[in-house]
Amino acid sequence: MKALVALILLVQLPIHKAIPAAPPAPLGCDDPESEAAAEAAVNYINGHSHHGYKFALNRIEDIRVVPQGPNNDIIFLELDLLETTCPVLSPTPLANCTVRSFAEHAVEGDCDVKLQKLDGTFSVLASKCHSHADSGEDIVKVCPDCPLLVSLNNTEVLETVSAALNDYNSKTTDSYLRLLEIGRAKIQFYPAHVVVAEFAVAATNCSAEQAKANVEACQLLPEDQSNFGFCTAAMVKRPSQDLKVDCLLYGHQVPAPDIPLLSRVFYPTGQDTSAGLAPSAVGVTNHNLGLAHNNPVASESSSSEILRSMLSAKSVTKRAVAEAAQHDKVPRPVGLVPPPPPCPGKIRHFDI
Repeated sequence: MKALVALILLVQLPIHKAIPAAPPAPLGCDDPESEAAAEAAVNYINGHSHHGYKFALNRIEDIRVVPQGPNNDIIFLELDLLETTCPVLSPTPLANCTVRSFAEHAVEGDCDVKLQKLDGTFSVLASKCHSHADSGEDIVKVCPDCPLLVSLNNTEVLETVSAALNDYNSKTTDSYLRLLEIGRAKIQFYPAHVVVAEFAVAATNCSAEQAKANVEACQLLPEDQSNFGFCTAAMVKRPSQDLKVDCLLYGHQVPAPDIPLLSRVFYPTGQDTSAGLAPSAVGVTNHNLGLAHNNPVASESSSSEILRSMLSAKSVTKRAVAEAAQHDKVPRPVGLVPPPPPCPGKIRHFDI
């Protein structure tokens, strides 16, 4: 009898169905986790770029998170970057690098990056970037007298780089320097005709004095002694003639294990400065960030996969933006301010 009563009472107990946990709120572009992912992405991009300059984050355009399991997410990022004054060769931390101002003819980078966040640690699986200089028309509107970027293989630029490097080597008592690449160049025509060039160099196994006897025998230092540097030169052609050059050597740097030594990817030259341009840079005004990289140790590093995923994410974003715009047309009580959209994020420097 007691068993029967217990059974009846048990049947009468309310049945509570398990309620699935609500999915986490989507990340906004300015959320701390988004910024941490962007920081990891930018460090990766700069670490695997071997031409031109380091880039800094300007804006997180979009972020999409695809959960894979406990403490395991795949993250897709769209980033806007801006060129800094630090060459990729420079050991200066990115945090200490200055973003080029708009008037200096800024260069913008656009990157799609795929990361994995596993147990709180970010790792980049794949990335694809390209960069472009702002239009000359935009610069002239703001600063009519500001010099504009010119082609890296411009005849006057090559002449300036050659003269500057020869001038430096003729006066130094240290190692003979050879050209690695021209970084950027500008020409000003008024009130004076001035050519300004920036270029990467490397120390050789010859002293400047030894090079006078047989410059062809001077080779770049071996990997365990390599010493890279950077030079800026200004040649005044009118109304008077003058040449100024300043070079800074960074000292030997030990490359990261997963990053090729810079001497393997630069194009060292002898006297012919035009050969100091990477093939992709000939005839252009800036080195294209042009980075398409898959992490060889990552299991999800298919470049076609990241492109398909990013395109899908972009189409979803466009629909969301359109829906948000339509939603904004709905009348609201006076004084009620709608929350800002989660993406795109804030502009850290300036918009191009």
